Amino acid sequence: MLRVVRLVLAVAITAAAALGVARLTTPADGGITRQLAFLRSELESGAAEDAQQQFPEGYFFLYALYGLTAVDASRLEDARWALTHLESDAGRAPFTGDMPLKYGVFYRGWVNWLRGGIAALSRDPGELRQFEQDSAEIAAAFDASPTPYLTSYPGQAWPVDSTVAMASLRLHDKVLTPKYEETTIVWLANVRAGLDPATQLIPHTVDADTGEPTSGAQGTSQSIINRFLPEIDADFATQQYTRFRTWFLDAPLGLGPAVREYPVGFDGPANVDSGPLVLGISLSATAVTIGAARVHGDASLATSLSQFGEVAGWPLATPWTKRYAFGLAPIGDAFLAWSKSARLWVAAPPAELPSRYISVWWRLPLLTLFLAVGAAPWLLRAAVRRRRAGSSA
Repeated sequence: MLRVVRLVLAVAITAAAALGVARLTTPADGGITRQLAFLRSELESGAAEDAQQQFPEGYFFLYALYGLTAVDASRLEDARWALTHLESDAGRAPFTGDMPLKYGVFYRGWVNWLRGGIAALSRDPGELRQFEQDSAEIAAAFDASPTPYLTSYPGQAWPVDSTVAMASLRLHDKVLTPKYEETTIVWLANVRAGLDPATQLIPHTVDADTGEPTSGAQGTSQSIINRFLPEIDADFATQQYTRFRTWFLDAPLGLGPAVREYPVGFDGPANVDSGPLVLGISLSATAVTIGAARVHGDASLATSLSQFGEVAGWPLATPWTKRYAFGLAPIGDAFLAWSKSARLWVAAPPAELPSRYISVWWRLPLLTLFLAVGAAPWLLRAAVRRRRAGSSA
């Protein structure tokens, strides 16, 4: 019996190592439909309400990311279902207070981006009219603002939120009659004038009244900013993405490519957005960067991050669903699904730049580890047999 147990354990260890090798070396872009099926089931079971207890925008983000992924997958009714929850009392609940743009730019920007994606798919006159109206209100708020960054909550401004809202105006100009080119030009000029001095990237937070940076660039916001900038201006997006890659891409202990929360050479505390930091790495920023890399034509980085995620995220797949980390944190599944389905809605896909290439050799340390783990039980069994044979002789 003991021999059977040892044999089963050895086979299990080797099979797990072989699975790690497979996940590290095969394409990792599939499974979006199964991820959406898992997320839909979780949302219907109250996952958004649970997430709201953990994150300030947990309810909102779960439905928003589900809806955006549904648009990327051309699942119109799923996207509409998500939008109805965002426009409910529960969806709007965190975004109260006196702000120039009602409900704040975080809420209005993400909702308008989703609404525009739905309208572009459906061409429904009512949905197009609502997209037109909401875009006009957002543009008017930008035109009247002394800074390029509108408030998300009373007295608080995050540039990433205004970036999403500005992208929604660019989507308007693609889907409907163009109106907001001048608003975009002015916004870009003001953004360029107020970059983080240390990295020349868009800052994480700014003073709500002046637009002056109050904290430097951080990975969680940079990954989203760089997901949306190509929709706004290709040249500026390329400049920012190149700097983002330089300052935030890392491989601690030689394992994987991953994304830091703070620039190389800087450290800081973890926060609710970054999640726990392991050797400075933010898992949430790393997941979202998959999408940013995809829309920038950085295929080698997108592939590498996805494959590393298939190993580190411990996905559990069935013929019907797919979830990561055993489905314990659906918000993480939502960000991954949105990132892996990423495509440009406004701009044309950029060409792949050879200078961005990630060498396949990044996999070598992990492959070596998996091969060593997979071989270890059999080497140990062989050593035990040799020792027993020597004792018998």
